[in-house]
Amino acid sequence: MTTIIGIEYDDKSVIVADSRVTDDGGRVYSHPVMRKIARRGSLLIAGAGEVAPCDIAQNVWVPPVLTAKDKKDIYRFMIVKVMPSLRKCLVDNGYNFDEAHDKKQDGQRFQFLIACGGELFDIDQDLAVMKSEEGFYAIGSGGEFALGALYAGADAIKAMEIASRVSAFTFPPFYQEEQSK
Repeated sequence: MTTIIGIEYDDKSVIVADSRVTDDGGRVYSHPVMRKIARRGSLLIAGAGEVAPCDIAQNVWVPPVLTAKDKKDIYRFMIVKVMPSLRKCLVDNGYNFDEAHDKKQDGQRFQFLIACGGELFDIDQDLAVMKSEEGFYAIGSGGEFALGALYAGADAIKAMEIASRVSAFTFPPFYQEEQSK
């Protein structure tokens, strides 16, 4: 499982992720090459949930380039150009959006936090694009704990530490990436 948080500031966005990965049988994996945050072109992509769509998005996908015109409305750019490109890449690489999944968990197959142009976007399994007015984001099994810590005043690393104390699926070391606006 996973805990990933994001904070959008006036001048940058920060994404922090834990390093624990578990398979469907509950086996735990952790290795420095298995980072949950990847740089792809002008994007930072962090993924939680099913490993396949995360691997495809973070290692195979070539995202559209953010142009000067697109920078005027990055939210629209994400909806009109980035999400169709991501959907095509996922489908072309064998991901089936219609496939049944185990809803015993939280009902989400996967979720991404994507930084583009220094702005953060929460992307759900249907590739819907969402923004938080407060600039706080959290996904994965420990996301709610980390989000509560952020709202209580914790910084990004402290929020991850708190989540790791109460979520068995959140574990250090924590990795942090930033993107300037």
